[in-house]
Amino acid sequence: MFKEGTPVVHPLQGAGIIEVIEEHNVLGETHKYYVIRLSTGSMKIMVPVELTEKIGLRKITEKDEFEKVITILKGEEDKTVVNWKSPYAENLLKMKEGSIYKVAEVACNLSFRSKEKTLSIEEKRLFENACNAIATEMAYVYKMKIAEADTMVRKTLKDGRTQVSFKEVPK
Repeated sequence: MFKEGTPVVHPLQGAGIIEVIEEHNVLGETHKYYVIRLSTGSMKIMVPVELTEKIGLRKITEKDEFEKVITILKGEEDKTVVNWKSPYAENLLKMKEGSIYKVAEVACNLSFRSKEKTLSIEEKRLFENACNAIATEMAYVYKMKIAEADTMVRKTLKDGRTQVSFKEVPK
């Protein structure tokens, strides 16, 4: 169970901070909820404590582990996609897993795909969600502004194997 003030990541909403843990009565049963203030905008979400694992809510990635995310963003398209008729569905499943590494794979795959052909509306939305999720978490990890993190994520995806170094980001 997370504590109030803990930075966390929701797989589809991005990073935020648990502001409070509240109890609510729903259909005669009392349940605990994390109230999370997302780092983008003033939006708050409520996540049932008992569904934390199923939803994929997790702690922010450690700085040394986040370097692996950057490596994925610089890499080549993931060749493990089996069902080429539905890459959107497979990418969506990766997003829902909650792993930052899977989210980075989705961003990388869709970035490569967009260079070959125009992305569908759903794919564009998924790409934006993936970039946002990575950028919001990066902002927490490296203590930087979300806009700066977003620029770095998109530059890394655009340029591939560039000299962008996230180790140089101020601590």
